[in-house]
Amino acid sequence: MGTFVFNWLSDRLATERHQYWALQCSGWAGYTLLTFIGGFFWVENHLLYCGYLAVATASGIALSEGMRRGFQRLWDKPPVTRLIGSLGVIIVAAALWAAIKFGGNLWLYGKESDEHPLVMSVYWFSYSFLIYMTWTALYYGIKYYQTSQQQQEKALKAESIAHQSQLKMLRYQLNPHFLFNTLNAISTLILDQDGKTANSMVTRLSQFLRHSLDNDPMQKVTLAKEVEALMLYLDIEKVRFADRLQINIDLEGDAPRALVPSLLLQPIVENAIKYGISQREWGGEITIKARVFAGELLIEVSDNGPGVPEKELVGLGQGSGVGIRNTCERLRALYGDEQKTRFCNRPEGGLSVHLRIPFEQE
Repeated sequence: MGTFVFNWLSDRLATERHQYWALQCSGWAGYTLLTFIGGFFWVENHLLYCGYLAVATASGIALSEGMRRGFQRLWDKPPVTRLIGSLGVIIVAAALWAAIKFGGNLWLYGKESDEHPLVMSVYWFSYSFLIYMTWTALYYGIKYYQTSQQQQEKALKAESIAHQSQLKMLRYQLNPHFLFNTLNAISTLILDQDGKTANSMVTRLSQFLRHSLDNDPMQKVTLAKEVEALMLYLDIEKVRFADRLQINIDLEGDAPRALVPSLLLQPIVENAIKYGISQREWGGEITIKARVFAGELLIEVSDNGPGVPEKELVGLGQGSGVGIRNTCERLRALYGDEQKTRFCNRPEGGLSVHLRIPFEQE
């Protein structure tokens, strides 16, 4: 039962309108309680006193609601207009409430008083003005806080949309880049009058592109599925290289279940084939290793090609190559400082690309 009531209250207080009335009723209930306790021992007729409090509280709520509507009309006005207008609204509401409370005080205690009526009027106006100034300060304070939160949410939403747009742009950029290289290879086969091989490459190309376009660029996939997609691409390259291209894949422990950005490995492997394997007359091999260590997924893609001059290794991720630069930018956009990409030459020859990203599972 308690959980039901809590959930019901949470749902009801989810809107600004219900939040306003919850605060309004709580505030005036507190005022009524304090006023009741403060005067209970000083009045003789408690029934009349309760009636007086009921009228004072009801009129106070009605006047504050009128103030709220006035403040809403002034909200979009220039600051000076809003300030002067709000002050005018407070003065009018305080004067009306002071008249009501002054009249109720006379009705409750009679006309016998040592104080001059003008002094009493000033007292009740000052009292009412202080109460409504406090109410106004709380109202505007909450209003400005809510506006600030809404602006912050809009800024975060805009930043998120821009972030997603950047990721989609980087992800979709891979397709025309890869397509350009593959079509060049098919064109070469046609010029060499190798129609059968060219047709086989076109078939495999359509399978790879269909898989690529069917996947949401914002959705991560498991490393096992990423390797499956990579094999569709490698089927195309194997048509070109035949037995000259060897692939070794070693996924340890929880690595196959780790989530990675879709088409993460394809541009790295493509780069290894273009600058590593194709440079060797007898071909070569590409090795893909992955393991989970200390809450991170460690991926290594290496080849046994000629490698890269040492002076070019440092700026390899920011170079002119679309695929590698694209991969580095996607990882930075997704993981920020929690990722790292490192390029190094292998002692036995070839280039090794090391990726380090947070380990995530479905």
